[in-house]
Amino acid sequence: MTLELPEKIEGPAAWIGAKMQSRQDLWLYHLTQEDIADIEHAAGHFLSLGRDIGSITKEDFPLTGFAVHLSRLKETLIHGHGFEVLRGLPIETYDQQMAATIFCGIGAHLGSARSQNAEGHILGHVRNIGADPNDPNARIYQTAARQTFHTDSADIVGLMCLREAKEGGDSLLVSAETIYNRMRAARPDLLARLFDPIATDRRGEVPEGMDPFMTIPPLSWHEGKLTVFYQRQYIDSAQRFPEAMRLSQDHIAALDMFDDLANDPELHLKMRLAPGDMQFVYNHAQLHDRTGFTDWPDPAQRRHLFRLWLSPTGDRALPEVFKQRYGSIEIGNRGGIVTAQTQLHAPLD
Repeated sequence: MTLELPEKIEGPAAWIGAKMQSRQDLWLYHLTQEDIADIEHAAGHFLSLGRDIGSITKEDFPLTGFAVHLSRLKETLIHGHGFEVLRGLPIETYDQQMAATIFCGIGAHLGSARSQNAEGHILGHVRNIGADPNDPNARIYQTAARQTFHTDSADIVGLMCLREAKEGGDSLLVSAETIYNRMRAARPDLLARLFDPIATDRRGEVPEGMDPFMTIPPLSWHEGKLTVFYQRQYIDSAQRFPEAMRLSQDHIAALDMFDDLANDPELHLKMRLAPGDMQFVYNHAQLHDRTGFTDWPDPAQRRHLFRLWLSPTGDRALPEVFKQRYGSIEIGNRGGIVTAQTQLHAPLD
């Protein structure tokens, strides 16, 4: 191999799904009554200000005891195993504004919110709107189809479950470091191909003066850390552009092996998010996925999750090539989709 890569990556982020399944105490945090009271008090304070939720800051959402846990959570995300679920929020007692305030307020304690589209929406809505999963410009999260293991355009990805599907829609996580270790041991020649500048489709969201695809390698080794950037469907659809790098047979074999390992039930962790659950995932060390689902006939009861993209202080450095996606790679101020006209706000629906 031309790259000087470690034989094996050690540490808490190189976890095995089967082991994590038996150690839910490591990643499932049950909110106490004191936590909930603290959160609700902070939300009430912010709502009394009469401002758009998109402008919320850590100072606007004043927590006491629960702030200590969120400080630990931030460390877990960046330097630990990289994910956590907060459970026990009585979301059935809240209206949508209250739920959004709580989610965005907690997010503000973890990092700065990033826009998820050119309109400046910091609060995304994950639900099936009937988009065609085979449309090369469609967003997979707006369908009921199975996603594939992928990363998002932010340092931290947060989800809050408002309503779950009738069947399916389970959340899946897998460690990029574990996949690396398996490929390094079995097929280092194929692993090397994942460090090539493989094209990823922008799916119609093309910044001015940029190509309709990015050439960020699926794996990067930078300042002693492995960083993953991956969406197989978008890699495949980028081949529609004649100027994109052609995938060799070795590239395809490497991508297939990466997918096979991600989909290995021993390696990934499967969980069902219940209403009120908040899941936070460190995007540079894990990939996430969602199984296909069947929704309820009543539109008012259909699966619906809020999404946040966050950029924390104290994070890792990213390679220069990430500017293709992030614009800036300044720690604490990167990720998302931002233009000169973007005004951050949080649409409730």
